Amino acid sequence: MSKVEIKVPSVGESVSEGVLSRWIKKTGDLVKSGDPLFELETDKASNEVPSLVAGVLTTTVAEGTTVAIGAIVGSIDTAAAAGVSTPSAAPAPAAVASTNGPHLSPAVAYQVAEKGVDVASISPSGPGGRITKGDVLAAADSKSAAPAPTAPAPAAKPSAPVVSAPVIGGAERAQTRQKMPNIRQKIAQRLVEAQHTAAILTTFNEVDMSRVMDLRAKYKDAFQKKHGIGLGFMSFFVKATTEALQAFPAVNAQIDGTEIIYHNYCDIGVAVSTERGLMVPVVRSAERMGFAQIEKAIMDYALKARENKISVNDLQGGTFTITNGGVFGSLLSTPILNPPQSAILGMHSIKKRPVVVDDQIVIRPMMYLALSYDHRMIDGKEAVSFLVRIKELIEDPERLLLSI
Repeated sequence: MSKVEIKVPSVGESVSEGVLSRWIKKTGDLVKSGDPLFELETDKASNEVPSLVAGVLTTTVAEGTTVAIGAIVGSIDTAAAAGVSTPSAAPAPAAVASTNGPHLSPAVAYQVAEKGVDVASISPSGPGGRITKGDVLAAADSKSAAPAPTAPAPAAKPSAPVVSAPVIGGAERAQTRQKMPNIRQKIAQRLVEAQHTAAILTTFNEVDMSRVMDLRAKYKDAFQKKHGIGLGFMSFFVKATTEALQAFPAVNAQIDGTEIIYHNYCDIGVAVSTERGLMVPVVRSAERMGFAQIEKAIMDYALKARENKISVNDLQGGTFTITNGGVFGSLLSTPILNPPQSAILGMHSIKKRPVVVDDQIVIRPMMYLALSYDHRMIDGKEAVSFLVRIKELIEDPERLLLSI
């Protein structure tokens, strides 16, 4: 037999380990080159690891195990693929051969998977009680001749264990307990580290969204027709942020020991909520992009997040982050830094409120903005001035086009 070891691949410079959260293929499965084998969760993303060769899979590491980059988690017996002319010619296996029964050669294991035969129903005729290909074919013929069995009732999905809770007032209540997902554990760890290592302070302001909303309403159809994508509010804020970051470079910098790293580019992380937790893919060199390029980049990341295809490289290297709690109805919040960045901008819901304009009380669509920043790196004057700059650009969006 020719066995190829399955090793945990490198998924990013700063990632040294991950959690093998799920085997997509199981022991005994015949896999093709390129088939996804397992999911690897890191503190940044979840990645599907594909097979590099074709053959029969054997797993050696259980789901939920923390594994180092380069660790061996299984093997693939390539001899089983010798009789397959092309990967596309192999039919999808209807069942998986049991690994608890008699030993099967790769060729026999393939026939069992292809024919969908229960190993326990096969009468072995080979030397030493081994199952041969002929035994499998005979069992398959017998199965096709027999009447179709009545489908069993579907098994109930496993649920979290129910544990008893303290009895209060004579009434017995119940609780459920389940393990925190690995990616949620990592998120929790990073958020606590941010609170412990940075001197976080938040400053607030409010912005009148009238001009941006009018501009968007006027040109959204033409924008969609020309660029094939909708014109959202986020592109206005990303553009305003890049202008403000270039005016106040300390907000775009980070602390590294006793040194300060100033970035001469704006890699803007845009927080995206997914079923697996919050992810922050990075729009790189956003200061060089137009509105359409920004909108397309954000849309691409949203689709990748929905399909669980965001890679570690998509999440690394941001210099500043924008998070929009307003899409969930948040009126005001204090966002937490995304280390090692020094600041994060929080957007919120747009609400019509009475405001004073030219000594007159008028109703305007207003949004609260929050800037959380590391006071070790950024002084209060810089933080407030940065936020005021964004306010000025959003309230007079033509300045974004002229960079003034």
